[in-house]
Amino acid sequence: MKKIIRNGLLMLVAGVLAVSCADYNVTDNFKADPDPSFVQPYKDLDAVKSYINREQYPNLTLGAMLNVSEFNKQELAHAAAVTNFDDLAFGASLMSGAIVNAKGVMNFLDMKDLLDHVEEIGGEVFGSPIVANANQADGWLSTLTAPIEIIVDYVEGKTVDYTTMTTFEGTVEKGTATIEKYDDANALKISSASRVRIIEGFELDSLATYTTTFWAKADKDVNFSVVFSGTQIDGGSAGGKFLLAGGNWKKIVVESQSAPGETEGYLSIETARGTPVYIQKAQVGYYPDNHRPQTAQEKTDTINYALHAWCDGLMKINEGRIKKFDLIDEALGTDEMDNGMYDLKHSTDKFFWQDVLGSENYAPIVSKVASEAYQKYGGDPEALRFFIGESGLENEKQFESLKYWINIWDVKGAKIDGINAKLNLTYSEDPETQEANKVSLDNLLTNLANLASTGKLIRLSNFDIIYKNAAGAKVLAKDITDAQRQKLADYYGYVIKSYMSKIPNDKQAGICKGNLADTNDPVGLWAIENKDWVRTATYKAFCEALSGQ
Repeated sequence: MKKIIRNGLLMLVAGVLAVSCADYNVTDNFKADPDPSFVQPYKDLDAVKSYINREQYPNLTLGAMLNVSEFNKQELAHAAAVTNFDDLAFGASLMSGAIVNAKGVMNFLDMKDLLDHVEEIGGEVFGSPIVANANQADGWLSTLTAPIEIIVDYVEGKTVDYTTMTTFEGTVEKGTATIEKYDDANALKISSASRVRIIEGFELDSLATYTTTFWAKADKDVNFSVVFSGTQIDGGSAGGKFLLAGGNWKKIVVESQSAPGETEGYLSIETARGTPVYIQKAQVGYYPDNHRPQTAQEKTDTINYALHAWCDGLMKINEGRIKKFDLIDEALGTDEMDNGMYDLKHSTDKFFWQDVLGSENYAPIVSKVASEAYQKYGGDPEALRFFIGESGLENEKQFESLKYWINIWDVKGAKIDGINAKLNLTYSEDPETQEANKVSLDNLLTNLANLASTGKLIRLSNFDIIYKNAAGAKVLAKDITDAQRQKLADYYGYVIKSYMSKIPNDKQAGICKGNLADTNDPVGLWAIENKDWVRTATYKAFCEALSGQ
C-alpha cells in the first residue's frame, strides 16, 4: 500500500483501508508528535471496526459522520475515519442545498472527488437524504414553483382635473392648498413648504404597480418630494427630490407600488420653501399583478421535473458507488390527524416536497425516481437500500405515526428497506435522570426491534452522548475528568451492546458516530490535545462493546 505525506500529515492514496491508526501513521520518516496511536493507555488497541465479529453480525457496519471538505483535506479526520470505520456519511454537505444553486446549476465537483477517492481506497459511503424538508435547494425550488408571469391590460383609475374646480376639497397634510387662476385657467396651487395629496381615494391593489401622471409648473426652479401611498419616490435630484424647472408646464410620471400594509390610495407632493407649485391635472391607473399561481397540475409537473433532474444528476455522479441512502428525512410533523397519528410536516411559506407530491405518494414517487436513476447509471438494483430517517422514535406516538406512514408508503409501492433512527442521547450524573435516560433508550430499541420484525433494517445515527452533571449542566470536554470520561464511555458501551442484543443480527444495518473527536462536548473517540488526536476511554468502550465483551 502506497502512502504519502501532505502538509505534514498522511494521505492514503491507493490500496485497501489501513488496519489501525498505528499502521496508518507509520511511513518512512513520518511520525506525529506525539503520535496519537501510541499514547497510553490505549496504544495496543486495533482499529475499532476490526472488533466486529462479521460472521455473527453480517450486516452490522460502523459509520462515521464527516463534512466533505474536511474529508477531502485527507488529514487527521480522514485518517481516523477510513482506518476505524466501515462507511462514511456526509450529511447536509451531499444534499441538494449544498449542490444546486438558485438557477438549478448543480456543482458535484467535491462529491466527485470524494467518491473517486473513497472508491480508490476501497471504502463505502452512506448516502445523504435524497429529499427532505431542510437542506434542500430552496432557491431553485422556490423559483420553479413561483407564480407564472402573464400579460395583463392597463386599468384606468381615477382622474382629477383642477381646471374645472373652484375650491380644493382634498387632503392638506401640511401648509395650504387652494384653487387659483393661473395661466388663464384654474389650477391647484400648493404653497411653499406644504404637503398635499393631489390625487386620492382610489382603491389599492397591494401587488399592482401604479402609474400616476400629473402636470406641474412653477415660476422658478423648485424641488419637491413625492410619496405614493406610503412609498417615497426617488426623483433623481439631491435627497431624492424632484426638480421642476421654472417657466413651463411639465408632465411628470411616477410608477410605484404602495408601501406594505398601506390601505389608502394617494399621491402627495411636499414643496420646498420659496416657490409654490401649480398642478393642472392628475390621473392614476395601474397594471394588475402580472403573475398567477401555478395550477396544481403545473406545480406537480414542475416538481416532478425537479425531482428527476436532481436524482439524475446525483446518480450520474454516483455511478452506483453509494448503495445505501436515506430516502427522505424527518418527514413527521407534530399536528395530529383524525386517527390520532402525526401528519407529515407541511408549510405555507416554504417548499416541501410532500405538499406537491402528496403525503401518501411522497416516498413512493421519490423511491421510484431515485431507483430508476440509480439503475440508469450502472447501479445494481439488488444492492440498493433506502432508509427513512427520523428522530424521536423513543416516543410511542412518534414511533406509531412513522409505522403508519411506512405502511401506507409500502402499500403504494415505495422501496423502504430500513429505518435510520437519529439519536439524541445524554448521560446524567443524577441517578434518577440517568435511569430515565436508559428507559428512553430501551423504549427506542424495543420500538425499533418491533419494526425489524416486519423485515426492516435498523440503523442508528448521530451517535453522540452529551455529559451532564447532577445539576443538569453540561460538562465540557476541557473540564471532564478521567472518572467522568469513563462513566460516559461505559454508557456508550451500554448503548452499543443494547443495540446488538435487541435488534436481530440480520436486521442490524449499523451505528454511525456523529463526531469522531471531541467538540466543546466530550463526544469523541479521540480527544484533541495540542492539535493531536488522542484515544479516549470511549475508543476502548467501542472496541469492547463491538467484540461482545
